[in-house]
Amino acid sequence: MTRIYKIADQYVERVAALNPLAATGMGVPGHDAEMPDYSPDGAAAMAAMVRATIAELRAAVVEGERDRVARDGMLDRLELSVEQYEAGEYRRGLNILSCPLQSVRSTFDLMPRETAEHWSNIAARMRLVPETLAGYRRSLREGIETGMPSTQRQTAECAKQCAVWTGRAEGHADRTPFFSRLLEAFDGAEVDDAALRAELEAGAAAATGAYAEMGTYLGEQYRPEAEPRDPVGIDRYRFGVRAYLGPELDLEETYEWGWEELRRLDAEMAETAQRIAPGDALAAVKELLGSDPERSIEGVDEFRRWMQELQETTIAELNGTHFDIAEPVQRIEAMIAPPGGALAMYYTGPSEDFSRPGRTWYPTGGKTRFPLWTEVSVAYHEGVPGHHLQIATTRHMGDELSRFQRLMGGTSGYVEGWALYAERLMAELGYLEHPDYYLGMLISQAFRAARVIIDIGMHLELPIPAASDFHPGETWEPGIALDFLDLYVPFEHAFAVSEIDRYLGVPGQAISYKVGERHWLEARAQARQRASGDGTEFDLKDWHARAFALGPMGLAQMQRELGGSGGGA
Repeated sequence: MTRIYKIADQYVERVAALNPLAATGMGVPGHDAEMPDYSPDGAAAMAAMVRATIAELRAAVVEGERDRVARDGMLDRLELSVEQYEAGEYRRGLNILSCPLQSVRSTFDLMPRETAEHWSNIAARMRLVPETLAGYRRSLREGIETGMPSTQRQTAECAKQCAVWTGRAEGHADRTPFFSRLLEAFDGAEVDDAALRAELEAGAAAATGAYAEMGTYLGEQYRPEAEPRDPVGIDRYRFGVRAYLGPELDLEETYEWGWEELRRLDAEMAETAQRIAPGDALAAVKELLGSDPERSIEGVDEFRRWMQELQETTIAELNGTHFDIAEPVQRIEAMIAPPGGALAMYYTGPSEDFSRPGRTWYPTGGKTRFPLWTEVSVAYHEGVPGHHLQIATTRHMGDELSRFQRLMGGTSGYVEGWALYAERLMAELGYLEHPDYYLGMLISQAFRAARVIIDIGMHLELPIPAASDFHPGETWEPGIALDFLDLYVPFEHAFAVSEIDRYLGVPGQAISYKVGERHWLEARAQARQRASGDGTEFDLKDWHARAFALGPMGLAQMQRELGGSGGGA
């Protein structure tokens, strides 16, 4: 192991010690009974450790290309992390998608539940929830005191999440608190231990009470002091772009490119709709696909089984033909997500030792009927060849990549860009010849193009082009953006509402899908052109394998390494 790889290994262990929730997510053992310190002191300790690691990386001798690639990608992420700390971003770290409020709850989805020791860890961690959320509130209060609060919109929606998880949300048929469900799961497990059950019961009550207190704090104390305006402006938006993608972007060009992509996709969707119902407009075809019982699955359990079967079939067919899929990577679990979070489907990677498999999570939002025309592409995006194939393959690569690359490397642009590229790739490979599913892929692409337009447009408060048929010349704001997104979201209106809240809370993340795919396609085109210029044959399977061999990274580095070099490590 080179010095660079040793530093990467040590860094993962240090992060695991300071943030046990990250340890659980990565599958690093020894921390499942612990909780992180989300107070200002905890943020300072993490920043100090990151600075020390940067100094070690800069002093280390680079031994070959793999070392260089690993060091450059790690420095890129760590230096940005320090910038974020120095800018005080942790003080306003409250949003509906990816902040401590969700991380504390969702870690319990990932914890093993087979043995008495596992359940003891869950009980211990639940007992620590009040202390953890109290530290988080100290950081949020520091944000108020320094003029760096989150927004009223994010605060209100996060308070609603607390209400759902504590069983206090109005209009929800099932009012069982999330942590009480863990107690129910223990009762259904094969662990007979009355004392342990009492510990779990006390822990569940403590955690539920802590989230109830958090919801009250957000609604009654924090929200009146929160920022009423949602747009973050160009400086913070650029910061978000660097965090979620890596490169500096020409935002004006990207905004215009988003419109160009959407116009192209509109035309192809209209053409594809004629293959499904000749003579009908696209809107009528979408209505048909969404309402036809023969094109849907009824029942949550049946839908989960369908997703599981599709993933397993896809893995079997792609393995050995378009990808070489390692045996541990061939295991994946389709899950239904607990209620209360954002309504977008998501993926959680396998543990480091693969004792916990990669999982796709589908938030139903209360619906029980699932039109399939859009779900095939969603499954490819979240599973194989999308997130699961890329993330699980990376984790399986052992000493070929540093431990940081395997467990913590990359950006949203790299990861989400690959997953969106994977949807298009499946069409290229002939898996979306059914026009229903091909239209589903196209609307998924159009949805992500609309995100580029809306996200940049809302945060920079840009005008809608005068030549547009939609609110020409008007300035983007959430109400207009919601009407626009409803034209392209292939799901219910509630999903579009959740998406707008998400974009406004996590500036720059929403564009990472389509912009990331753009970089993947450009890197592939450059590598193909290079192969043609060298007189060699471009092998797509080999290019994908070499891309994974480089490890996750920011998009700027990816294009340098993968496009310009043709994918050599």
